[in-house]
Amino acid sequence: MALKFRPFIDSSSKMKELTLGPILMGIILGILFGASSLYLALKVGMTVSASIPVAVLSITLFKGLSKIFGFRKATILENNMVQTTGSAGESIAFGVAVTMPALLILGYDLDLPRIMTVSILGGLLGVLMMIPLRKALIVKEHGKLIYPEGTACAEVLIVGEKGGSSGKIVFGGFFLGLFYKFLNVGMRLWKDVPEKVFTFFKGSAIAAEVSPELLGVGYIIGLRTAAIMMAGGVLSSFVLIPMISLFGENLSAPLFPAKILIKDMEIHEIWRNYVLYIGAGAVAAGGIISLFQSLPTIIHGARSGLKSLLGKGNLDSEPMGRTEEDLPFSFVIIGTLLMVLGLWFAPALHINLLSAIMIVLFGFLFVTVSSRLTGEIGSSSNPISGMTVATLLLTCLVFLAAGWIGPEHRVGALSIAAVVCIAASNGGTTSQDLKTGYLVGATPKYQQIGLLIGALTSSIVIGYSLILLNDASTVYTKKVPNYVVQDLSQLKEKQKIKGPEGALDQNEYLVLQVTEQSSAETLKVLNPGKYLVNNERKVIYLVDPGINGSINKRDDGSSVTKYEAPKARLMSLIIDGILTQKLPWGLVLLGVALALVLELCGISALPFAVGVYLPISASTPIFVGGIVRWFVERKKDKSQTEGDSETGSGVLFSSGLIAGGAIAGILLALTQIMPGLSEKLDFSSTIGGVSSSDAFATLVFITIAVVLFIIGKKKA
Repeated sequence: MALKFRPFIDSSSKMKELTLGPILMGIILGILFGASSLYLALKVGMTVSASIPVAVLSITLFKGLSKIFGFRKATILENNMVQTTGSAGESIAFGVAVTMPALLILGYDLDLPRIMTVSILGGLLGVLMMIPLRKALIVKEHGKLIYPEGTACAEVLIVGEKGGSSGKIVFGGFFLGLFYKFLNVGMRLWKDVPEKVFTFFKGSAIAAEVSPELLGVGYIIGLRTAAIMMAGGVLSSFVLIPMISLFGENLSAPLFPAKILIKDMEIHEIWRNYVLYIGAGAVAAGGIISLFQSLPTIIHGARSGLKSLLGKGNLDSEPMGRTEEDLPFSFVIIGTLLMVLGLWFAPALHINLLSAIMIVLFGFLFVTVSSRLTGEIGSSSNPISGMTVATLLLTCLVFLAAGWIGPEHRVGALSIAAVVCIAASNGGTTSQDLKTGYLVGATPKYQQIGLLIGALTSSIVIGYSLILLNDASTVYTKKVPNYVVQDLSQLKEKQKIKGPEGALDQNEYLVLQVTEQSSAETLKVLNPGKYLVNNERKVIYLVDPGINGSINKRDDGSSVTKYEAPKARLMSLIIDGILTQKLPWGLVLLGVALALVLELCGISALPFAVGVYLPISASTPIFVGGIVRWFVERKKDKSQTEGDSETGSGVLFSSGLIAGGAIAGILLALTQIMPGLSEKLDFSSTIGGVSSSDAFATLVFITIAVVLFIIGKKKA
């Protein structure tokens, strides 16, 4: 029997809910937080839930519009509609960032139609699969599945009816993060990555990317997780890289997979050629372990979901009121059939009917699992990447057994994993939003309409954001081996150079994509990647992508921001490892062993593995944010509950820092593709040595950490 429960707004209320204003605001905030979440996921492979900051901003913006322009005050249900519509952007952004950049690593371009198709189908599938599960998971399991972030969001909406300064805190963090990032990365008034290399300990170094968004992430995830992640970075920078440097110093031949001697490598090259694979193995093992740990939940969730889908677990015998109205089940059936046809016939995906059916089956399974895990641990801690790894492993094994190992099948396997990943991510967020609506007294079918609208609009925009970030940081370098293409069939259509280099060279070039499946003759000279070839068939440029690229400086000496996209690298390793069977398995298995050691010690392997995978410069500011959270928790009022901490001033301010810093990063990416604009913004030469000082950059970052501490001590 379901627990008797009375929502904040009674079922008989006729309060306004699904109106044009909240839908439009939800779309705008969804696109905003989707872009910022994409930026964050490309940087460090994680995102944080957008529901609470979107709810706070909705309350604040509607109150401001009411005071300034005399508009009608928004109801609590309209504010809930904004956060419902707006939260889809973050979940879709995570799914896209985890999977789609793997195309670049596999040797393909980021294709806008493919990204958009995958995003739309995955986002809509996640909502559709959750509709028949709502009564089983949200209503029947009320009191058992707590949905911590969904419950906290409901508290924010309820408190927002009585007023408060929460919105000012989020806006304060947003504008501080925005201006900090603009002054730091745009105007280059201080270094963005201060670093200290220890000469007495060869191969070791400490660095920190002094960015507001990473500081905010560390505060939100807390010291425990941040410290585990930092431990992985310490192992990478102070054990693995120095050890490889020490043992490889006297080697007279390159050690696979590198093509140059270890003694000739810089620290970053050692990390990219060796430690990256160790970290990827650890991330894969950590994700799979977390999935196995969730097996009881998976089995129970799949069984409950199947009962609900067959009509055995619903609550239709209970009186139907406004708060019990879902979109009709016929809508779900027709929508699912259209999804199968859309997946099958979508020209951008190149998958067959069997693959389309696999996507829907995997989608239902992992939407159910994701929704239950969100109810237990929250959406920010949901192991979506582990579910994606499992999907990709099973898909690749099926493809291998069927003999589907060609280049088009690699893209097909990734597309299947991408749709399932986005569906599972958005399914978990959908269940969280429906829980918030259940607590405040929203109408489920209106929320489901808002979720479908939010998923669709965010999916349309997210591909443009991904391609923008990649293009802005792509380096076209002429430092390439002397090579003339003999086989004309390898060359593709002509392209022009984008970005700053495009202003200097406006010629069109043929495209040569070198992959692990290219000829042995080509691979002897050229590493896998994209090259531009002139009419004489001579290679002129190496196109080093902004995502997972290895070159951080252009030929003119100017630096660029690269995005490591750790989860996407993992997806490409799985596909290459199974379908092409070319992978440095020794390094990958070292990472797997590391993850097993951590789990045997009772420590979660996944954050540690991410710390090993990423440069230590990404883990350090996250660790600082965790330390700030620890100091705030020590100083907090004894009467504050755990829920108060999750909706407190520090979390809200950190959410603003993340959004502000990430949006600034995207706006600055625009300056990179506009010839000459980034140079005009550069004031580093004007202020002299301060701009290159490690000490000054560290001092500025400590200042913003102190501001976060002061704000965090206040009650929201």
